[in-house]
Amino acid sequence: MLRVILFNMFLAVLLFAQTGKSASEFGNFADATAISINNAGFIYISDEGNNEIFKFDTLGNPIQSIGGYGWDVNQFDSPADVFATTLKVYIADKNNDRILLYDKDLNFISQLKSEDIQDENHSFAYPISCGVSSQGDLFILDSDNSRILKFDLNGNFLAEIGGADAGSFVLTDPLALAISTHGNLFVAEKNKIFVFDQYGNGLLKFTLNKDIANLNYSSGYLIVTLGNSVKVFSFKQSPEFVKAFTPKSTGEALKDAFVFNNKIFILTSSKILVFSFKK
Repeated sequence: MLRVILFNMFLAVLLFAQTGKSASEFGNFADATAISINNAGFIYISDEGNNEIFKFDTLGNPIQSIGGYGWDVNQFDSPADVFATTLKVYIADKNNDRILLYDKDLNFISQLKSEDIQDENHSFAYPISCGVSSQGDLFILDSDNSRILKFDLNGNFLAEIGGADAGSFVLTDPLALAISTHGNLFVAEKNKIFVFDQYGNGLLKFTLNKDIANLNYSSGYLIVTLGNSVKVFSFKQSPEFVKAFTPKSTGEALKDAFVFNNKIFILTSSKILVFSFKK
């Protein structure tokens, strides 16, 4: 009992220490949904409110944007997620049933559209999250069918993860996915996180005390965004709590977060809050 009390006191102090005004803030979004930062430090934001994708440098200076409502290659209908690598940017264009691929300067390269997949068992609808492993495999969170689909670099189907045959790891209402540098997949569902290996084998499930808004994996950490706070975990065989951030009330729910270069970038509907991050 004493150990539990001491842990709760420690957690309360830690939460208090990370509560307050951010070191800086920037952005002016209508209804932002996701953030991703590539290894060069460029920041990409998906904004469902204006159907736009924004690119910033790490100082918050705007560099470029593309978008507007539509179905052309530089238009979107509810861009739910963005995932950036050093050279490429992937967009989950939810209501257009497609994943769009751009270069780091947001020049269009290609797209994977559900309607172009010949086998309907491997098609998807309303993709709400996506990511690419270090091996180059693309993972798509298919919200309409409550599963993850895995494709190779050429768009060839490889596997279904978390589908009806996943046993105790079947997904029922997934909302976000993240991929670790070691290939583990983290999938958020209500207040629970499912962990799979890159082949789709269920490894672990764990539960938080609040519903999850989003999750990311960056700088070796699993970052879980809740309604008014962000929790950071390290993960080897199991999650280990590292830090929590609870910004002073902004009047907005927190949407996503990303750790980069000893800073944590916390996304709200309208802006990015930047805090120092030191373990």
